[in-house]
Amino acid sequence: MNKKNNLLLLGAGYTAKTMMRNYPAEHMWGTTREEEKKSEILEAGAEEVIIFNGHEPAAELKELLRKAENILISISPDENGDRILAHHKEDLVENENLRWLGYLSTVGVYGNHDGAWVDETSETNPGSERSSWRKKAEDQWLELYETRSLPVHIFRLPGIYGKGRGPVSKIKSGTARRIHKEGQVFNRAHVEDIAAALEASCQNPNPGRVYNIADDEPAPPQDVLAYAAELIGVETPPLIEFEDADFSPMAKSFYNDNKRVSNKRMKEELGVKLKYPTYREGIKASI
Repeated sequence: MNKKNNLLLLGAGYTAKTMMRNYPAEHMWGTTREEEKKSEILEAGAEEVIIFNGHEPAAELKELLRKAENILISISPDENGDRILAHHKEDLVENENLRWLGYLSTVGVYGNHDGAWVDETSETNPGSERSSWRKKAEDQWLELYETRSLPVHIFRLPGIYGKGRGPVSKIKSGTARRIHKEGQVFNRAHVEDIAAALEASCQNPNPGRVYNIADDEPAPPQDVLAYAAELIGVETPPLIEFEDADFSPMAKSFYNDNKRVSNKRMKEELGVKLKYPTYREGIKASI
Protein backbone atom coordinates (compact mmCIF):
# COMPACT_ATOMS: atom_id res chain seq x y z
CA MET A 1 0.00 0.00 0.00
CA ASN A 2 1.32 3.39 -0.93
CA LYS A 3 2.40 5.22 2.22
CA LYS A 4 0.46 8.34 1.24
CA ASN A 5 -2.84 6.45 1.18
CA ASN A 6 -5.03 6.01 4.23
CA LEU A 7 -6.96 2.86 5.13
CA LEU A 8 -10.30 2.38 6.87
CA LEU A 9 -11.10 -1.13 8.09
CA LEU A 10 -14.79 -1.68 8.74
CA GLY A 11 -14.86 -4.69 11.05
CA ALA A 12 -11.24 -4.88 12.17
CA GLY A 13 -11.09 -8.58 12.98
CA TYR A 14 -8.46 -11.28 12.41
CA THR A 15 -7.85 -10.66 8.70
CA ALA A 16 -8.13 -6.88 8.83
CA LYS A 17 -5.69 -6.61 11.74
CA THR A 18 -3.20 -8.74 9.82
CA MET A 19 -3.45 -6.36 6.88
CA MET A 20 -2.92 -3.41 9.21
CA ARG A 21 0.21 -4.92 10.75
CA ASN A 22 1.76 -5.99 7.44
CA TYR A 23 0.89 -3.08 5.19
CA PRO A 24 0.64 0.12 7.19
CA ALA A 25 -0.67 3.19 5.44
CA GLU A 26 -0.01 6.74 6.62
CA HIS A 27 -3.31 6.79 8.50
CA MET A 28 -5.43 3.83 9.56
CA TRP A 29 -8.77 3.61 11.32
CA GLY A 30 -10.89 0.66 12.36
CA THR A 31 -14.29 -0.28 13.71
CA THR A 32 -15.44 -2.95 16.13
CA ARG A 33 -18.68 -3.91 17.84
CA GLU A 34 -17.03 -4.44 21.22
CA GLU A 35 -15.35 -1.86 23.42
CA GLU A 36 -12.92 -4.43 24.85
CA LYS A 37 -11.44 -5.12 21.40
CA LYS A 38 -10.35 -1.53 20.82
CA SER A 39 -6.91 -2.05 22.36
CA GLU A 40 -6.06 -4.94 20.00
CA ILE A 41 -6.92 -2.82 16.96
CA LEU A 42 -4.90 0.13 18.25
CA GLU A 43 -1.93 -2.19 18.81
CA ALA A 44 -2.25 -3.40 15.21
CA GLY A 45 -1.74 0.15 13.99
CA ALA A 46 -5.03 2.03 14.02
CA GLU A 47 -4.92 5.61 15.23
CA GLU A 48 -8.62 5.60 16.05
CA VAL A 49 -11.20 2.87 16.67
CA ILE A 50 -14.93 3.52 16.37
CA ILE A 51 -17.73 1.42 17.81
CA PHE A 52 -20.19 0.37 15.09
CA ASN A 53 -22.74 -2.24 16.10
CA GLY A 54 -24.31 -2.67 12.68
CA HIS A 55 -27.79 -1.81 13.91
CA GLU A 56 -27.64 1.97 13.74
CA PRO A 57 -25.46 4.69 12.18
CA ALA A 58 -22.26 5.71 13.93
CA ALA A 59 -21.84 9.48 13.81
CA GLU A 60 -18.04 9.19 14.09
CA LEU A 61 -17.94 7.12 10.90
CA LYS A 62 -19.45 9.74 8.62
CA GLU A 63 -16.33 11.84 8.22
CA LEU A 64 -14.05 8.83 7.75
CA LEU A 65 -16.30 7.27 5.12
CA ARG A 66 -16.20 10.51 3.17
CA LYS A 67 -12.41 10.91 3.20
CA ALA A 68 -10.94 7.37 3.25
CA GLU A 69 -8.94 6.46 0.13
CA ASN A 70 -8.94 2.72 0.76
CA ILE A 71 -11.69 0.82 2.57
CA LEU A 72 -11.85 -2.84 3.58
CA ILE A 73 -15.22 -4.25 4.68
CA SER A 74 -15.32 -7.47 6.68
CA ILE A 75 -18.49 -6.87 8.67
CA SER A 76 -20.90 -9.78 8.36
CA PRO A 77 -24.23 -9.00 6.68
CA ASP A 78 -27.73 -9.82 7.91
CA GLU A 79 -30.92 -10.75 6.10
CA ASN A 80 -31.08 -7.23 4.61
CA GLY A 81 -27.57 -7.43 3.19
CA ASP A 82 -24.61 -5.22 4.03
CA ARG A 83 -24.81 -3.33 7.32
CA ILE A 84 -22.61 -0.43 6.23
CA LEU A 85 -24.80 0.22 3.20
CA ALA A 86 -27.90 0.03 5.38
CA HIS A 87 -26.71 3.00 7.47
CA HIS A 88 -23.94 4.84 5.61
CA LYS A 89 -24.51 4.36 1.88
CA GLU A 90 -24.67 8.06 1.03
CA ASP A 91 -21.52 8.82 3.00
CA LEU A 92 -19.63 6.37 0.81
CA VAL A 93 -21.16 7.54 -2.44
CA GLU A 94 -20.14 11.13 -1.65
CA ASN A 95 -16.49 10.15 -1.09
CA GLU A 96 -14.52 11.69 -3.96
CA ASN A 97 -11.19 10.40 -2.61
CA LEU A 98 -12.08 6.70 -2.68
CA ARG A 99 -9.73 4.70 -4.93
CA TRP A 100 -10.19 1.12 -3.65
CA LEU A 101 -12.91 -0.70 -1.75
CA GLY A 102 -12.59 -4.38 -0.85
CA TYR A 103 -15.44 -6.53 0.40
CA LEU A 104 -14.63 -9.82 2.13
CA SER A 105 -17.17 -12.47 1.15
CA THR A 106 -17.10 -16.27 1.24
CA VAL A 107 -16.70 -19.16 -1.19
CA GLY A 108 -19.93 -20.36 0.42
CA VAL A 109 -21.80 -18.29 -2.20
CA TYR A 110 -21.02 -21.03 -4.74
CA GLY A 111 -22.96 -23.60 -2.76
CA ASN A 112 -22.45 -27.30 -3.42
CA HIS A 113 -20.71 -28.47 -6.61
CA ASP A 114 -20.17 -32.11 -5.60
CA GLY A 115 -16.41 -31.71 -5.41
CA ALA A 116 -16.00 -30.06 -8.82
CA TRP A 117 -13.73 -27.07 -9.41
CA VAL A 118 -15.29 -23.61 -9.30
CA ASP A 119 -13.94 -20.25 -10.37
CA GLU A 120 -15.29 -16.72 -10.37
CA THR A 121 -17.46 -17.43 -13.43
CA SER A 122 -19.14 -20.47 -11.83
CA GLU A 123 -22.80 -20.46 -10.86
CA THR A 124 -23.54 -19.22 -7.37
CA ASN A 125 -26.15 -21.13 -5.42
CA PRO A 126 -25.75 -20.48 -1.68
CA GLY A 127 -26.87 -23.44 0.38
CA SER A 128 -27.12 -21.71 3.75
CA GLU A 129 -28.80 -18.63 5.11
CA ARG A 130 -25.45 -17.02 5.97
CA SER A 131 -24.08 -17.54 2.46
CA SER A 132 -27.28 -16.15 0.95
CA TRP A 133 -26.81 -13.00 3.00
CA ARG A 134 -23.23 -12.74 1.74
CA LYS A 135 -24.37 -13.04 -1.88
CA LYS A 136 -26.99 -10.36 -1.31
CA ALA A 137 -24.32 -8.06 0.10
CA GLU A 138 -22.02 -8.80 -2.85
CA ASP A 139 -24.81 -7.83 -5.25
CA GLN A 140 -25.45 -4.61 -3.36
CA TRP A 141 -21.81 -3.60 -3.58
CA LEU A 142 -21.48 -4.51 -7.25
CA GLU A 143 -24.62 -2.53 -8.03
CA LEU A 144 -22.92 0.54 -6.57
CA TYR A 145 -19.94 -0.13 -8.81
CA GLU A 146 -22.22 -0.30 -11.84
CA THR A 147 -24.50 2.61 -11.00
CA ARG A 148 -22.30 4.96 -8.94
CA SER A 149 -18.78 3.95 -10.08
CA LEU A 150 -17.62 2.93 -6.62
CA PRO A 151 -14.25 1.07 -6.91
CA VAL A 152 -15.64 -2.19 -5.53
CA HIS A 153 -13.63 -5.45 -5.40
CA ILE A 154 -15.11 -8.70 -4.05
CA PHE A 155 -12.90 -11.29 -2.35
CA ARG A 156 -14.36 -14.74 -1.72
CA LEU A 157 -12.58 -16.51 1.13
CA PRO A 158 -12.57 -20.13 2.35
CA GLY A 159 -11.60 -21.22 5.87
CA ILE A 160 -9.11 -18.72 7.29
CA TYR A 161 -6.25 -19.88 9.49
CA GLY A 162 -2.90 -18.67 10.79
CA LYS A 163 -1.15 -17.88 14.05
CA GLY A 164 -3.56 -18.47 16.92
CA ARG A 165 -6.35 -19.76 14.71
CA GLY A 166 -6.90 -23.00 12.83
CA PRO A 167 -5.95 -26.70 13.07
CA VAL A 168 -3.07 -26.34 15.52
CA SER A 169 -5.13 -24.21 17.91
CA LYS A 170 -8.00 -26.69 17.77
CA ILE A 171 -5.71 -29.64 18.46
CA LYS A 172 -4.06 -27.87 21.40
CA SER A 173 -7.37 -26.78 22.90
CA GLY A 174 -8.88 -30.23 22.56
CA THR A 175 -11.76 -28.99 20.39
CA ALA A 176 -10.63 -30.67 17.16
CA ARG A 177 -13.02 -33.25 15.68
CA ARG A 178 -11.88 -35.37 12.74
CA ILE A 179 -15.06 -35.79 10.71
CA HIS A 180 -15.00 -38.11 7.71
CA LYS A 181 -17.48 -37.59 4.90
CA GLU A 182 -16.69 -39.52 1.73
CA GLY A 183 -15.25 -37.25 -0.97
CA GLN A 184 -15.48 -34.08 1.14
CA VAL A 185 -12.78 -31.46 0.64
CA PHE A 186 -12.30 -27.85 1.68
CA ASN A 187 -9.98 -25.07 0.60
CA ARG A 188 -8.24 -22.90 3.14
CA ALA A 189 -6.31 -19.64 3.06
CA HIS A 190 -3.55 -18.50 5.38
CA VAL A 191 -4.29 -15.05 6.75
CA GLU A 192 -0.91 -13.75 5.55
CA ASP A 193 -1.70 -14.80 1.98
CA ILE A 194 -5.10 -13.11 2.19
CA ALA A 195 -3.45 -9.90 3.37
CA ALA A 196 -0.94 -10.10 0.51
CA ALA A 197 -3.72 -10.53 -2.06
CA LEU A 198 -5.62 -7.56 -0.65
CA GLU A 199 -2.47 -5.46 -0.76
CA ALA A 200 -1.83 -6.46 -4.38
CA SER A 201 -5.35 -5.46 -5.37
CA CYS A 202 -5.05 -2.21 -3.46
CA GLN A 203 -1.87 -1.36 -5.35
CA ASN A 204 -3.52 -2.03 -8.72
CA PRO A 205 -7.28 -1.52 -8.47
CA ASN A 206 -9.57 -3.19 -11.00
CA PRO A 207 -13.07 -2.16 -9.92
CA GLY A 208 -15.91 -4.60 -10.41
CA ARG A 209 -13.66 -7.65 -10.21
CA VAL A 210 -14.33 -10.74 -8.09
CA TYR A 211 -11.44 -12.86 -6.77
CA ASN A 212 -11.22 -16.22 -5.04
CA ILE A 213 -8.49 -16.08 -2.40
CA ALA A 214 -7.67 -19.71 -1.66
CA ASP A 215 -4.81 -22.19 -1.38
CA ASP A 216 -3.67 -24.62 -4.07
CA GLU A 217 -4.85 -27.86 -2.50
CA PRO A 218 -8.43 -28.56 -1.44
CA ALA A 219 -8.08 -31.30 1.15
CA PRO A 220 -10.17 -33.58 3.38
CA PRO A 221 -10.52 -31.89 6.80
CA GLN A 222 -9.63 -35.05 8.71
CA ASP A 223 -6.25 -35.21 6.93
CA VAL A 224 -5.44 -31.63 7.87
CA LEU A 225 -6.10 -32.24 11.57
CA ALA A 226 -4.10 -35.47 11.52
CA TYR A 227 -1.15 -33.61 10.00
CA ALA A 228 -1.36 -30.90 12.67
CA ALA A 229 -1.48 -33.47 15.47
CA GLU A 230 1.53 -35.31 14.07
CA LEU A 231 3.58 -32.12 13.79
CA ILE A 232 3.03 -31.06 17.38
CA GLY A 233 3.48 -34.60 18.68
CA VAL A 234 0.08 -35.32 20.15
CA GLU A 235 -2.32 -38.19 19.65
CA THR A 236 -4.45 -37.87 16.55
CA PRO A 237 -8.11 -37.29 17.41
CA PRO A 238 -10.29 -40.29 16.56
CA LEU A 239 -12.08 -40.39 13.23
CA ILE A 240 -15.82 -39.80 13.40
CA GLU A 241 -18.09 -40.70 10.51
CA PHE A 242 -20.24 -37.81 9.34
CA GLU A 243 -23.43 -39.79 9.93
CA ASP A 244 -22.44 -40.39 13.56
CA ALA A 245 -21.30 -36.85 14.38
CA ASP A 246 -23.32 -34.71 16.76
CA PHE A 247 -23.34 -31.37 14.94
CA SER A 248 -24.85 -28.01 15.62
CA PRO A 249 -26.93 -26.90 12.62
CA MET A 250 -24.27 -24.30 11.73
CA ALA A 251 -21.42 -26.80 11.87
CA LYS A 252 -23.35 -29.31 9.81
CA SER A 253 -24.10 -26.73 7.13
CA PHE A 254 -20.39 -26.47 6.25
CA TYR A 255 -20.44 -30.09 5.12
CA ASN A 256 -23.36 -29.50 2.77
CA ASP A 257 -21.03 -27.74 0.33
CA ASN A 258 -18.31 -29.69 -1.44
CA LYS A 259 -16.15 -27.96 -4.05
CA ARG A 260 -12.62 -27.20 -5.13
CA VAL A 261 -11.91 -23.48 -5.43
CA SER A 262 -9.63 -22.20 -8.19
CA ASN A 263 -7.24 -19.35 -7.37
CA LYS A 264 -6.03 -18.89 -10.95
CA ARG A 265 -7.43 -15.37 -11.38
CA MET A 266 -5.83 -14.24 -8.13
CA LYS A 267 -2.43 -15.43 -9.29
CA GLU A 268 -2.66 -14.19 -12.86
CA GLU A 269 -4.26 -10.79 -12.27
CA LEU A 270 -2.93 -9.86 -8.84
CA GLY A 271 0.46 -11.53 -9.27
CA VAL A 272 0.13 -13.26 -5.92
CA LYS A 273 2.62 -16.01 -5.13
CA LEU A 274 1.29 -17.89 -2.13
CA LYS A 275 3.62 -18.09 0.83
CA TYR A 276 1.54 -21.03 2.10
CA PRO A 277 0.27 -22.86 -1.01
CA THR A 278 -1.03 -25.85 0.99
CA TYR A 279 -2.06 -26.52 4.57
CA ARG A 280 1.30 -28.20 5.21
CA GLU A 281 3.34 -25.00 4.87
CA GLY A 282 0.71 -23.05 6.74
CA ILE A 283 0.48 -25.41 9.69
CA LYS A 284 4.26 -25.62 10.02
CA ALA A 285 4.39 -21.83 10.20
CA SER A 286 1.70 -21.81 12.89
CA ILE A 287 3.74 -23.90 15.30
